[in-house]
Amino acid sequence: MNADLESDPLQESRTRVRGVYWLPNLLTTGTLFAGFYAIVAAIDSNFARAAIGVFVAMIFDGLDGRVARWTNTQSEFGKEYDSLSDMVAFGVAPAIVVYQWGVERIADYGGFWGRFGWLAAFFYAVAAGLRLARFNSRVAIADKRYFEGLPSPSAAAAVAGFIWVASDFDVEGLPGLVLAFVITIVIGALMVSKFSYWSGKELDVRGRIPWVYALFIPLIYVLVSLAPASLLTLFGLYALSAPLYWCWRKLVKRKRIADGG
Repeated sequence: MNADLESDPLQESRTRVRGVYWLPNLLTTGTLFAGFYAIVAAIDSNFARAAIGVFVAMIFDGLDGRVARWTNTQSEFGKEYDSLSDMVAFGVAPAIVVYQWGVERIADYGGFWGRFGWLAAFFYAVAAGLRLARFNSRVAIADKRYFEGLPSPSAAAAVAGFIWVASDFDVEGLPGLVLAFVITIVIGALMVSKFSYWSGKELDVRGRIPWVYALFIPLIYVLVSLAPASLLTLFGLYALSAPLYWCWRKLVKRKRIADGG
C-alpha cells in the first residue's frame, strides 16, 4: 500500500488535541462577544438586552474553565485571554451599561449628577480591573473554597440585574438614578474588599452532593423563572452575604466577650 495513502495516527492525534485546545478559547471568545454586545446594546439604549448580554457572558465564562480542565487543555495563553475577556464583559460592559442608562436621565438634574455617574461607572471599572489582577497574582496560594472579594461575574450580574429591573419597570427620577450609582460604587468596593465569598469549588458535581445543598435547587429554579427581579435578588443576596456574615461574627464575638466567654 502506498505510504502516502496511509493514515498517520500521531498526526490525527495532534489534530484532535489542537481542536480541543481551541475549544475553551472559543468559549472565552463567547464571553468577549457577549460583553461587546452588552456595550453596543447599551449605546443603542436597549438596556434589557444589554443586561442579558452580561448574563450570557457569565454562562460562557463558567464553561470555558471547566471545559479546559475536563479536556486537560489549560494554558497560560488561555488564562490571559480569559482575564482580558472578563475585564471587558464584567468590568467595562456593566460600567458602560449603568452609565448609559443613567446619563439619558440625569442631565436634567445638573452637571454634578452627571459627573457623579461618570465617576461611579469609572470606579466600578477600576475595581473590576484590580479584582482580576489580584485574583491572577494570588491564584496559586489562594484558598480554593473562597474568593477574596466579590467575583467580577457576580458583581456584573448584580449591576446588570438592577439595570434590567429598572428598565423593565421604567424607574425614573433622581432617587432611582442615585440608587443605581450608589449600588455601582458599593458593588465595586465589594470586589476589592477582603471579604471571603463562598466559591462552591469544593462541591464535586460528578460525585455525591450533600442533601442540604439539594434543597436550594427548587429555590434557584423558582428565582430564575421569575427573571429579571429574581436574578437581581439572587446575586444581590450573594453580594451581601459576606459582609453580613462578617457583621454577624463580630456581634457573636462581642456577645461572648460581654458574657465573659
